[in-house]
Amino acid sequence: MAELTPIEQMIIKAMQELGATKDTSIKTADDITKKSNRPKGLVTNTLTSLTQKGVIKRVAREKASGYYIIQA
Repeated sequence: MAELTPIEQMIIKAMQELGATKDTSIKTADDITKKSNRPKGLVTNTLTSLTQKGVIKRVAREKASGYYIIQA
């Protein structure tokens, strides 16, 4: 797994607690923001970073994009 910053680790933990671990259980940035109790801008930037590192996958949908972990 790529080296993760403390905030990235916290976002991954929040996603695990939400059950966002496969493509059938994706969660939105809003879901992850509420669970992690961090500012939405910080969460969305972190999700982008994690996507670039290949740790999570972003799924574009009609309303809000969803995310799930591809490496545990």
